[in-house]
Amino acid sequence: MPQTMTLDEKLAISMKACALRQSGDREGFQRVIKTAPMPPYLAKIYKETVGIEQLIKSGWNLSEAEAEFGSDWLSR
Repeated sequence: MPQTMTLDEKLAISMKACALRQSGDREGFQRVIKTAPMPPYLAKIYKETVGIEQLIKSGWNLSEAEAEFGSDWLSR
């Protein structure tokens, strides 16, 4: 089972991403913010609305969705 991030780890990622955004580094912001796990409910909605391929291509960390829904949740 994938290990979930602590709240402190998520906060650190958010703070780093915000600093990048404030400095005008939009690409850096996008890269860093996607290392934080997407909430499972959002991953499920994303999967249903834009599809599996697009969700995978988006580059988001899906570890919490995998932990909640199972390792095969994308193929179901």
